[in-house]
Amino acid sequence: MTDTIISSANREHIIGSDHPFTIIGERINPTGRKILAEEMKAGDFSRVEADAMAQVAAGAQMLDVNAGIPLADEPALLAQAITLVQSITDVPLSIDSSIIEALEAGLAVYQGKALVNSVTGEDEVLERVLPLVARYKAAVVAISNDETGISEDPEERFKVAKKIVERASDFGIPASDVVIDPLVMPIGAMRFAGRQVFDILGRIRKELGCNTTCGASNISFGLPERNGINGAFLSMAISAGMTSAITNPCHEEVMRSVMAADVLMGNDPDCLAWIRKYRAEPVAGTDGARGRRVTRRRRS
Repeated sequence: MTDTIISSANREHIIGSDHPFTIIGERINPTGRKILAEEMKAGDFSRVEADAMAQVAAGAQMLDVNAGIPLADEPALLAQAITLVQSITDVPLSIDSSIIEALEAGLAVYQGKALVNSVTGEDEVLERVLPLVARYKAAVVAISNDETGISEDPEERFKVAKKIVERASDFGIPASDVVIDPLVMPIGAMRFAGRQVFDILGRIRKELGCNTTCGASNISFGLPERNGINGAFLSMAISAGMTSAITNPCHEEVMRSVMAADVLMGNDPDCLAWIRKYRAEPVAGTDGARGRRVTRRRRS
C-alpha cells in the first residue's frame, strides 16, 4: 500500500497505513452553521480563523475548507477562506466543494499539493473534476456513489470506488492520490453500517491499494452520546485499514480513541505521542513513578 502525500507551502503530510491516523478538521464548513454562513457571506472570516487555530491546537493534521453558502459567490469565498487559513497555519488543506468553479478557484490560490474533496462515480462529474485534479497535481477524495445514488450493497460501493480509481489513472492520477470514502451510513438506520464499512476497507486496501477517509460523525447521526460511538467506530475502522477521517478534533473523547488506536496499531513509536498528551505531571510531595506520597521516618 502506498502513501498519499499532501502538502502546504512548507509542510508535508503523509496519509498511510504505516503512519499515525490523519485527522482532517471538519469545522470550517458553513453547512448547518447559520452564524458562520452569515459571517462568511458578509466577508467576516474571524470565526474561520478561530476554528482553524482551535482545530490545529487540538491535533488536526489537515483542515477541510468549505464555503458552500446558498446565493453566495462560493468560488470567491472559498478562495478567500483558503488564502486566510494558509496565512495563519501551515497544515495542508482539503478543498471541499461540489461546484467545479469553486474547486478551481481554491486550487488556483492554494500553495502546495491539496486534497480535493471530492469526486463521485458519476461520469459527468468524473469528466469535470479529474482533469482539474490532474492539472493542479492534487490528490482527490473519491466518494463511492454514482448516478444510481448510494447503494446499501457494499459490493456496489466497492465497484464504484474501483471505477473512480481506473478513470483517475486515465488522467495520469495514480492510485496513491485517490483517497476513497466508502460512505459511512447512520448505524441507527442501518444495523450493519459499521460492518459494511469495515469489510469494504479491507478490500480497498488489498485490491486497490488506496488510502481511505470518511465523514466519521455520520455513523452516530440521530443517536445520543455521539462522541462515544464516533470514537469507537474510528478505533475499529483504523484496525480495519482506514487511514484518515474528516471529523471534529475538538472532541476529546474521539481524539483519545484515535490516539489509542495509533498506539495499538504500532503507529505511535514508543507510545511517545500518547505519553506526551496524557502523562500527568508529578504532584509536589509525591513519588512521580507511582503517584504515592513520600514521607520520611522520624528518627528516634
